[in-house]
Amino acid sequence: MAFPARRRRAAAAARDSAARRRRVPMRLMLPSLVLVAMMAMLMLRGYVHSEILADHRIQPEATANKVPDEILDGGPVIDTRNGRSTSRDVPDHRLVLTFDDGPDPVWTPKVLDVLKEHHAHAVFFVTGTMASRYPDLVQRMVDEGHEVGLHTFNHPDLSFQSKKRIDWELSQNQLALAGAAGIRTSLFRPPYSSFADAMDDKSWPVTEYIGSRGYLTVVNNTDSEDWKKPGVEEIIRRATPKGGKGAIVLMHDSGGDRHQTVQALDRFLPELQSQGYEFENLTEALGAPSAHTPVTGLDLWKGTAWIFLVGAAENITGVLMVGLAVIGVLVISRFVLMLLLSALHARRVRRPGFSWGPAVTEPVSVLVPAYNEAKCIESTVRSLMASEHPIEVLVIDDGSSDGTALIVEAMGLPNVRVIRQLNAGKPAALNRGIANARHDIIVMMDGDTVFEPSTVGELVQPFGDPKVGAVAGNAKVGNRDSLIGAWQHIEYVMGFNLDRRMYDVLGCMPTIPGAVGAFRRSALERVGGMSEDTLAEDTDITMAMHRDGWKVVYAEKARAWTEAPESVQQLWSQRYRWSYGTMQAIWKHRRALVERGPSGRFGRVGLPFVSLFMVVAPLLAPLIDVFLLYGVVFGPTQKTIVAWLGVLAVQAVCAAYAFRLDRERMTHLISLPLQQILYRQLMYVVLLQSWITALTGGRLRWQKLRRTGVVEAPGGPVPRQRTGSTNDRRPVA
Repeated sequence: MAFPARRRRAAAAARDSAARRRRVPMRLMLPSLVLVAMMAMLMLRGYVHSEILADHRIQPEATANKVPDEILDGGPVIDTRNGRSTSRDVPDHRLVLTFDDGPDPVWTPKVLDVLKEHHAHAVFFVTGTMASRYPDLVQRMVDEGHEVGLHTFNHPDLSFQSKKRIDWELSQNQLALAGAAGIRTSLFRPPYSSFADAMDDKSWPVTEYIGSRGYLTVVNNTDSEDWKKPGVEEIIRRATPKGGKGAIVLMHDSGGDRHQTVQALDRFLPELQSQGYEFENLTEALGAPSAHTPVTGLDLWKGTAWIFLVGAAENITGVLMVGLAVIGVLVISRFVLMLLLSALHARRVRRPGFSWGPAVTEPVSVLVPAYNEAKCIESTVRSLMASEHPIEVLVIDDGSSDGTALIVEAMGLPNVRVIRQLNAGKPAALNRGIANARHDIIVMMDGDTVFEPSTVGELVQPFGDPKVGAVAGNAKVGNRDSLIGAWQHIEYVMGFNLDRRMYDVLGCMPTIPGAVGAFRRSALERVGGMSEDTLAEDTDITMAMHRDGWKVVYAEKARAWTEAPESVQQLWSQRYRWSYGTMQAIWKHRRALVERGPSGRFGRVGLPFVSLFMVVAPLLAPLIDVFLLYGVVFGPTQKTIVAWLGVLAVQAVCAAYAFRLDRERMTHLISLPLQQILYRQLMYVVLLQSWITALTGGRLRWQKLRRTGVVEAPGGPVPRQRTGSTNDRRPVA
């Protein structure tokens, strides 16, 4: 009997294990939720701005054979409730002013001020979109004794709509009123309505259905035609009824410039009051119960929640629009600076006779920190053996478990030493190498990188200038045949190397790449060597160099070929570490903002540039694609696509210029549009995860990426060399 129980436990364990595997990682879930919430806010804003689900069609005139004569010949108040078809007129010397399409944040307050000044009441037929956005004005209407009626939510011609859509327009309009003022109303005015005698066979069925839902339909019998802006005198003339008769007067408090309406109202009210007219609500004029009913309970909570969400969507979208403007300025500014300053840098270093100073010919030490680099280390070391510059090579094995150190020792190469240590991380490995290096100039490279024969010589020439403390080389992607590799190739050539030219001219190079960089030993000793405080030890040491007063420059001809991640997971891990480490380095060196001397110059120039271009800009960049998607789907489609293509064209120009400077083939730029759509989103999620990690105080370790060892320098693999053993390759304890 024990076996079935054991099988059940095993099955339960398997299910739990499968559930854990299916669980979405937080690093994916949280950014996805942020993206979904952002799109939801945009959709909600689009809905209340009549950009989504709006129907702007208008029905042409039709026959009126089905409309009862008592309606066509009757008054402007039409009652089709309970199966009736009756209408009413407003009594003599009673005027009901009605204002359509509001509330408007500019003109509705002015209209309310004039009405209050002359002790007049009116009826405001509000749309749900405007009431949702400006609930305080609806509340003011109710507080000051005016009546509010429905004018649908999105202002469609209801004769085109189904009963389901009509119900939706009414319920959403009532929801907005409930949230804005805690009421519901029984008054309704159809969009695009006119006099009662304009009712036709298309609009009459709608009026009947509206009555069956409990609403009183209110049209008008006196049209001021203020929307035409005919002038104050003409508005007054058209709004004045003949012979002291009562009337429902149509005006507008929204939909454009209404200054003529406000001016006409300020004269119209006292003039007709002096003639004995009273300006009342509709129910006051008809002697009927108020059209307003208080809303309580769940309906009130729903309305309040709706108004809150609309307000949140307006505010969040406003912030997103500011973010879009910021990223637009940053992107254009960065491109302009890159183009101008990169051209200046290229012109300076490529002019005939240019030199950094006396030629650097003395031997240098090359440090290769290695952790489980068995697949790559032989190619790396052999590429160094082909160097045209005299070097010694120190491979620091940081506790590898795959025989990395044994592979190097078995190669039997001259001037190559292996230093073993327990796993302590890359900064500790580099510091161990610095302590064992014999020469004053130290070159650092990764264990998966291959140098060209001229790389070391080109990399160390800037040290002919005694002010130079560190040099950044030209890191290139060696495995660029895959789509991910091609995207990283574009990023390296355009985003990294073009940036380094710009930062070189500005004197604030943020990072010496770990794949190919060189340092003056005395400079390293003055700043305390490689620090373990951040995950981006290369960025950290570079910023420390600037703060100590050293120049950091870029050597474009010092090319190194590195193996870029070949899977999304590997790319994620690498960029996560880079992004988080860069944030750590910025925070660590934040005091440079207020210091004097070289540190202050870097702090007030370099840190803002790095923060804006390497942290803020990539984090905001997806807004371009979010608004692109929104604009393509909901409009204005043409302008949106043109704007996005314009940004892409600017990027393409910069990329083509960068490829030309690096003498790269332009064919890889074919994937640039797809890179901008997909690759940037991945970088956005990585940056967001880095922000979350930073804000929550999380820490990461030095992560190892899986390597394939496929990268070779141009010209093929370095030939194998066999030499006798020397004392130089004796392991150092």
